[in-house]
Amino acid sequence: MAEEAEIAIETRLRNVGLRPTRQRIALGDLLFAKGDRHLTVEELHEEAVAAGVPVSLATVYNTLHQFTEAGMIRVLAVESTKTYFDTNVSDHHHFFVEGHNEVLDIPISNLTIGNLPEPPNGMEIAHVDVVIRLRRKQR
Repeated sequence: MAEEAEIAIETRLRNVGLRPTRQRIALGDLLFAKGDRHLTVEELHEEAVAAGVPVSLATVYNTLHQFTEAGMIRVLAVESTKTYFDTNVSDHHHFFVEGHNEVLDIPISNLTIGNLPEPPNGMEIAHVDVVIRLRRKQR
């Protein structure tokens, strides 16, 4: 099963024009093996270390940005100090649970966005990210 996942990640990397290095395959396997998720660079680095993958924090950072540029994942900036990488690249929005650093998907069908401004000449809207911040109710 692990070998099949490795082949799938290798194929996916090749399909987006990335060379399937050992580190990219290992990080891709960790990133995509658990379905749709939201991770920071530090969280993926911790998972890699726990799994025995010899990789630096800088390599994880660079790899995630390469995956983003290739369209495999997307960046979600929810705070000025924290950036999440989302393995679900479909159109959808997010809840962010403040104080718990938890990001949850909102299906696109549950939110309607209207009255967007006209973009400047020569520009087009690529996508709109909505982050709804939540906090636990005070009792």
